[in-house]
Amino acid sequence: MDPCNLEPVLAKDSRLLVAAFYAFTPLDEEHRETLLSSLPTLAREGSVLGSVLVAHEGVNGTISGPEPGVEAVLNHLRASLVLGNDHYARLEVKRSWADKPVFRRFKARRKKEIVTIGVNSVDPSASVGTYVDPDDWNALVDDPDTLVIDTRNSYETAIGTFEGAIDPGTESFRDFPQWAKTTLRPLMEQKGSKRIAMFCTGGIRCEKASSYLQQQGFGEVHHLRGGILKYLEQVPEAESRWQGECFVFDQRVALNHRLEPGEHSLCHACGLPVSAQQRELLSYIKGVQCVHCVDRFTDADRERFAMRQRQMEQRQIDQQQA
Repeated sequence: MDPCNLEPVLAKDSRLLVAAFYAFTPLDEEHRETLLSSLPTLAREGSVLGSVLVAHEGVNGTISGPEPGVEAVLNHLRASLVLGNDHYARLEVKRSWADKPVFRRFKARRKKEIVTIGVNSVDPSASVGTYVDPDDWNALVDDPDTLVIDTRNSYETAIGTFEGAIDPGTESFRDFPQWAKTTLRPLMEQKGSKRIAMFCTGGIRCEKASSYLQQQGFGEVHHLRGGILKYLEQVPEAESRWQGECFVFDQRVALNHRLEPGEHSLCHACGLPVSAQQRELLSYIKGVQCVHCVDRFTDADRERFAMRQRQMEQRQIDQQQA
């Protein structure tokens, strides 16, 4: 990873900076404990909210708040990830802006993996596929010899993906190794593909997936540096191969090509994204059920969801009147 390849900062167009980041770098127990104890204090001092995962393989998170506070957390992480005189870990950062808080609290948590693939031998700090910068992505995916794979979950791919990308239909990233074994290898042979190009929201899943595929002997494997978010940040919409919206794991739910909140909202019953068109269906009841979960819950569940929705709406009214 190139320490000189620093991430650009978007022009400020609203009050709160949102930073999604990760780094694959081995962290010993002492470094993990130091991060877990120092991050909450630093976040509180800078009025930063969000979530950070810390594991032996590195860090992963999304945070939001005033720009100085967010940058202080990012700088602290960069300093903490330098292990020894000759080791540098590049913190991959994607920035966007929000006009209201996108998280309710700050959490720093210990995890076994910062993104769970469930294969202990996978080590992206040791070996990954070829990074592809956003400016070079179109040429790669336009090549008919390239098999383009979306490594995200099915509810994410349903609201947006790259033109011509293959959707594995997985419900969890843990499902990717089995899909690669049973479907991807035969698919490559069938199509005669010379290379694989993978992508995900921020780059972390496709980077880990590329490490796994290399380990399994899949040959020429590429992955989009910085993921969809970096692509939307850097590639003009008129030249884009992206279609739809990009699901994000915060209260904005999904972003359009301008990295602004899109049309999707979150169903508070099942936690899945719901489009404006789906909210017009007779089956949709805000906070109670949507097209994805109309048959999943009992009447008692829906009554409980309805009560929760009324409480949420009352809190919003109280906050507006305060």
